[in-house]
Amino acid sequence: MDREELMGKVEAILFAAGEPLPLDRVAQVLGIRTYAVEEMVEALQEKYNTPVSGIHLLRLENTAQFATNPAYITPVREALDLRRNVPLSQAALEVLAVIAYNQPVTKAFVEQVRGVDCSGVIGSLLQKGLLEERGRLELPGRPLLYGTTETFLRCFQLASLEELPPAPSGQEDGDELPEGSQMTL
Repeated sequence: MDREELMGKVEAILFAAGEPLPLDRVAQVLGIRTYAVEEMVEALQEKYNTPVSGIHLLRLENTAQFATNPAYITPVREALDLRRNVPLSQAALEVLAVIAYNQPVTKAFVEQVRGVDCSGVIGSLLQKGLLEERGRLELPGRPLLYGTTETFLRCFQLASLEELPPAPSGQEDGDELPEGSQMTL
């Protein structure tokens, strides 16, 4: 099988999946090495990720997915009669930032950093699929641990958490913020 035919198969598989698909799974199905699939995905990104292309190929950590070019989202929403999602509140962005930079974390940790109750915000972020439960902490009461999801990466157009901008100056993972300050993305 030649490279062009393999690239067509990778393209078809990613298109048909409709959601992020692990590249090692694609390699397994095609009987080739993962690095070969990664190279083909890069070539497909060059082909599709242009300003005038209607679709883009997104790379999310070790997965890939076809998606609408953000420049054309308005006519797509109108044609499919999709209602526009409400933008995230400042509180939601702050909670996401605290969790993204320090995950996995408990609700108590987020509340300690922000200084206010975060139950409602965490609940809505879980509903939106931006956060997920990551197990429980081995402490009395066994509090839930939270982390971000692939949906979070897609929404913020990040390939991985390593692409997050540096934490605010003077802050390392797990450090408390000075009183009165706020962490933002």
